[in-house]
Amino acid sequence: MKAMVLEAIGLANLKLQELPTPTPGPGDVLVRLRAASLNYRDTLVVEGGYGSRQRSSGLIPVSDGAGEIEALGAKVEGWHVGDRVVGCFFPNWHDGPPSEEKCRGDLGGGADGVACEYRVFAQNAILPIPGHLSFIEAASLPCAGVTAWQAVRAQGQVGPGQWVLTQGTGGVSLFALQFAAMAGARTIATSSSDAKREKLRELGATHTIDYRADAEWGATARRLAGGQGVDLVVDIGGAATLRQALRAMKVGGAISIIGVIGGARAEINLPVVAIQNLRLQGIGVGSNAMFADLLAAMAEHRTKPVIDAKIFPLAELPAALDYLKHGGHIGKICLEIA
Repeated sequence: MKAMVLEAIGLANLKLQELPTPTPGPGDVLVRLRAASLNYRDTLVVEGGYGSRQRSSGLIPVSDGAGEIEALGAKVEGWHVGDRVVGCFFPNWHDGPPSEEKCRGDLGGGADGVACEYRVFAQNAILPIPGHLSFIEAASLPCAGVTAWQAVRAQGQVGPGQWVLTQGTGGVSLFALQFAAMAGARTIATSSSDAKREKLRELGATHTIDYRADAEWGATARRLAGGQGVDLVVDIGGAATLRQALRAMKVGGAISIIGVIGGARAEINLPVVAIQNLRLQGIGVGSNAMFADLLAAMAEHRTKPVIDAKIFPLAELPAALDYLKHGGHIGKICLEIA
């Protein structure tokens, strides 16, 4: 099979190789992968950003993939050859709260990922793809989709009439906007691009803010949310956005900390957090049970993810990662695996 392999840390060391096609063991299935999608995390893995928590050589990167079952190992129940399936980011986190053990073996970091033609999955580490979703659309969900679902629904418990603030047009932010709207919440979304703000409104944003033109966008968001502030901020900027996120908050509200793409270290006004009874919740993807709930909700509402117009073949993974890093995309950047 063809596979992209990180021979050593660095984008230049990501090479297309020919590897043996794996064979499923007892309780496993062999999946012929048809599509994959990228996350900001994948750029960090290629650069060695997770240190000892990731493999630094001989790694097949990329966590999110979908395809069809090619073969079944012994003792597999409930699956058939030809079933359309999507892989789970944490193969061992089936349900309940996270733990160190459950979060081991994350795809494309601690274990081989899906930038390849075939991969073996445990039978309880895949889920069926809803009929209205393509392979590419399903492949966009395991990391960014589940992260947003945990932030907005599983942890955030967002419901009708509440206010949710999202940032930008990356995968997590767009999923968070869609899931908040699905729950009946009102949404405020930030972007510095006129075209991107128009797309956010098409997806159901109640209000949009140009954060470059409005340096105090946190106060603006608070005003737009009836003057009381927002119930939940899905914060992907970290140090670059946390101060304004705090200004946007409602008393008793929550900030979901995700990605921290704008910097890893931030100063926090702790008295504000205490006085306003705020919660800062770190979100690291989620369980397979959360993923199943997400897929059921998307099937019920016929929701489709936003996919960037530029789709790359497997062999152009380095170019796709470079495209992701430069940030001109809208939605998920995907790979087609022929």
